[in-house]
Amino acid sequence: MNVAIVKYNAGNIYSVVNALRRMGIEPLLTDDAEQLQKADRVMFPGQGHAAEAMEYLKARRLDEVIRDLKQPVFGICVGQQLLCKHSEEGDVDCIGIFNADVKRFQPKKHEDKVPCMGWNKLSLPQSPLMEGLGDNPYVYFVHSYYVPVCEHTIATADYILPYSASMHKDNFYTCQFHPEKSGKVGERIIKNFLEL
Repeated sequence: MNVAIVKYNAGNIYSVVNALRRMGIEPLLTDDAEQLQKADRVMFPGQGHAAEAMEYLKARRLDEVIRDLKQPVFGICVGQQLLCKHSEEGDVDCIGIFNADVKRFQPKKHEDKVPCMGWNKLSLPQSPLMEGLGDNPYVYFVHSYYVPVCEHTIATADYILPYSASMHKDNFYTCQFHPEKSGKVGERIIKNFLEL
């Protein structure tokens, strides 16, 4: 299977490369439109600043390329946020697959630390991406911004408030958490994505 990972100015991409290698897949890390369009699956991971990431993507017209992809696409962490309509991080318009705005966590009490960092459990409805995970599996999060629960939400997590831990629309799937750092649960989610 030909798996492409969108190469842009975001951190943490290599942990996804390594997770795929552990599963016997050698992914292609690229910002070339043609290679992304030809891939069987496209992964769009990353950690970083939304406005800076969008600037990089727009300069190379990758925002348009990603928007027009027809094969399954998997946005992870900032990748999920960039697939939304707008982000408060740098007050920037994003790719716009999901009709949702990305918000910054607002602490309500002293214990509420931002960024949200660590293991948290998922509340799961039925979704092929979340197949076979058991009840309330735990996954690993690191983020200061979140997507509110919306019509595209397929899994939620709760930190300060319930929010979209995972979303799906057409051929686009996302996770706010890091499946590549979430042990066996995360490995199963990546496997589910590859088998969609």
